[in-house]
Amino acid sequence: MKIENTKAQMRKGVLEYCILSVLRDEDAYVAEILDTLKDAKLLVVEGTIYPLLTRLKNAGLLNYRWEESTSGPPRKYYGLTETGKIFLRELTVTWEELQTAVNIVTTQKKKNHE
Repeated sequence: MKIENTKAQMRKGVLEYCILSVLRDEDAYVAEILDTLKDAKLLVVEGTIYPLLTRLKNAGLLNYRWEESTSGPPRKYYGLTETGKIFLRELTVTWEELQTAVNIVTTQKKKNHE
């Protein structure tokens, strides 16, 4: 079993939550979303993010609008729908519960082996 595969699966598991979180406060276009994820050390390529954004849009969690750009072609800005905001709030609760549970388990394991 290769560690890189496991790491990649862990990142994929939280990617939807992270994208929705990036869009929580304001709409953004793909380059901005990717930059935010990159700054957080979640390296994602365009080939991964576009299908995910489409899936989130088709699920009714995101919408988009085209906006003219002064430095090139129009940009597609993504934003949360009302359904997306509710979904994100529910994911946040689940994430916090999961984070607490994982911390408890991993801390207990360390203590048991000391």
